[in-house]
Amino acid sequence: MSTLKQAKNAVIGNPTAKRALAKDDAFIRMLVDCINEPAPYIQSSQGSKDDVRVEAAHVLASLAYGSSDALQSLLRANAHQAFLFAISNFQPSDSPAIKAAFARALRALVVAIAETVGPSQWGLQDQASELREEATIAFDYLFQLEALDVYLPLLVDPFSQTCNSIAQLLASALRSQSYRIAVSEWLPQIERHKEVKGKRGWEKPDAVNSPSRQGGWVARQLVALLQRKDTKLQEAVLSALASLAKDNPAVATKLAKAPPDQKPALSLVISMCKSRITDMQLAACLCATSVIRAGFPGHSLQSDPTSSMTVIHVINSLISSESETPRTRTKACFILYQLACDDKDLCQLAYDRGSLEKLATLIKAITPSEASMDWDEDEPESISSLREAGLTAIAAIALFDNDIRCDVTDNLRLIPYIQISLAQRHVGVRYAACQCARALSRAVSVLRTNIVDTGLGLAVYQIFRKKDEDPRVTLAASAAICNLVNDFSPLRAVLLEQGVIERLVQLLSSREQGLMLNALWAFKNLLYKSTIELKRQVMQGIGWNELASLLLHEDLRLQEQAFHVVRHLADGDEGIEMVFQEVGSDVLLGSLSQALESENDDVLRQVTCSISERASPLLTMGLCTKAVCVLGNLANSSPRQRDILAHPRILSSLRSCLVDAKVEVRRPAAACVLELVRANPRSHRELHEAGIDSTLRHMCDYGGGGILSLSPTTRYSMGLQMGMEDDREVKEKAREALHWFEHITLHGGDIGI
Repeated sequence: MSTLKQAKNAVIGNPTAKRALAKDDAFIRMLVDCINEPAPYIQSSQGSKDDVRVEAAHVLASLAYGSSDALQSLLRANAHQAFLFAISNFQPSDSPAIKAAFARALRALVVAIAETVGPSQWGLQDQASELREEATIAFDYLFQLEALDVYLPLLVDPFSQTCNSIAQLLASALRSQSYRIAVSEWLPQIERHKEVKGKRGWEKPDAVNSPSRQGGWVARQLVALLQRKDTKLQEAVLSALASLAKDNPAVATKLAKAPPDQKPALSLVISMCKSRITDMQLAACLCATSVIRAGFPGHSLQSDPTSSMTVIHVINSLISSESETPRTRTKACFILYQLACDDKDLCQLAYDRGSLEKLATLIKAITPSEASMDWDEDEPESISSLREAGLTAIAAIALFDNDIRCDVTDNLRLIPYIQISLAQRHVGVRYAACQCARALSRAVSVLRTNIVDTGLGLAVYQIFRKKDEDPRVTLAASAAICNLVNDFSPLRAVLLEQGVIERLVQLLSSREQGLMLNALWAFKNLLYKSTIELKRQVMQGIGWNELASLLLHEDLRLQEQAFHVVRHLADGDEGIEMVFQEVGSDVLLGSLSQALESENDDVLRQVTCSISERASPLLTMGLCTKAVCVLGNLANSSPRQRDILAHPRILSSLRSCLVDAKVEVRRPAAACVLELVRANPRSHRELHEAGIDSTLRHMCDYGGGGILSLSPTTRYSMGLQMGMEDDREVKEKAREALHWFEHITLHGGDIGI
């Protein structure tokens, strides 16, 4: 006991002592052995068996915090498995001290493993860890059913300390969707038996008593724990619910909504946002954010505006309060980011409620407007993290609206602070500054003025060119470069002179799919309305064989952008001929037919549609659409129409697009058919044999408009079943194509127009 207490006191808050003790493999093994069988180490004059087990658990928990060397020693000694085995053997007679100590130690181990595996919950963390592979194996084991069966039942332990540790474990560990699903679908063994029995074909399922109701067993227990008047436990439970509900509609919708005679859990969470305890406010706002974003997918603001406004009000007060710690304000900024990220309506709400102004005041207070040498050398890590969080939230809010972007540049005058942050030593700050540059460069007016005049665009390009930069920063910078090379950008010619093509080719060869995707997106923007000389220059860098392989890449996002590159290359007769000659008719049309037959509507759409959202690599238009768009461009070339018509799969795939695909695919598909039949009267036979003329007749024959009076759902299902079309643009193109078919038939294939 004296040895254990001495070791515990030595390592608490002392990284040096932790590293030294971690090198003593024999002592680490002894500690792990004491968890389950301390008898060989107990002397008669010292403490009891339980005392030794508790003290050993305390030492192991302390070692787990903050030292990768210590964590490595604990993993190799299988400390996590030792604790799981010990917990699985808990007896009703075991003392609360034993249960609390073991739950706390398991939590410490799991949190340390989660921090090593990532992703980070609050900003960017150092990715360079030799332990990641080893830690990932241990982490996966902790979410296997046999492990969940051990520690999740502790959520109903009568002692708050034990429940608290398990809730904290979930709050920190649930960082990936697979783990969230595993925990949200978990049931105790006795309830798993009930669930299986309830699914027998001859029994009527009882939705009210189903073990999976209200988001699952774990969510139910966590919500029940919120009723306890223990603020520390409530804070841990709110954080656990936030992690469980994040991007998890199955849980979030149950927390957001309730039967008519009950209040949803979200109401209780929102009330806790108004707590006088800051940590409780943060946990409740984070929980509400996860529920709002996943519980009302696509229409969170319209469905529950009050909850969103409450969260923003509380978060704004924390961000603007100079009396709060940097840690608190950092978390508040990241919660605002998570609430508004990629949601146009919530971004606008945050802006209308003054969030952007408060963030700007914060950034200006902690960042110089003019950089001096080594200005950030002695800056505390907490301030750098706060700057990262503030810039990240600004980038999210400014992503969609031009007026907001102009407010950032013209009224709040934040560009000097963003530009200075591009050179900050803290990797997260550079990453966030690049995200701000990307958001601002989506506005044509800002791109043509502020970004050029201040030098922000070239500063981002210098970050983009650095080969020793953190890959995450390069990824963020490359997203901004996609906008800087658009046809309306004054920097396009400058970047071409400075070797942007060569750098993009390097990223395309990196085999890191995020960088490859952004490189292709930049090439797509660079090729839009480009000269044949620039097209040849770009393809000299990419390589035609490489482009052909990307058209069949396993990642559909890369396929989609590769087709978009081909589409812009094939803009005009000279470009079309170049693509056919360099890629080859069989390879090109084979890739197109495979994309047209894809079950992924996003893939289909790009094969056929018109350009949109040129200014930002935010949302893809879809692989199928891009494939149809490419085919539409190729069909504009009379000499190459015979190749298209002769291909054994193209026309049947095109017919399927007219019938089965979404409207975003049907529109360009109909335009493609119209071009084929209008420009080449001799195409009638092939199109007829593919059944396209009869498909067009079904699309146009809607019975005098009766189908349009039906509900959208009924109209769509009937339309597909009967071959009818309810989109005006598609129908007009189908009618025109059918008109040409009839003229071809009437005049025997010889018409002059």
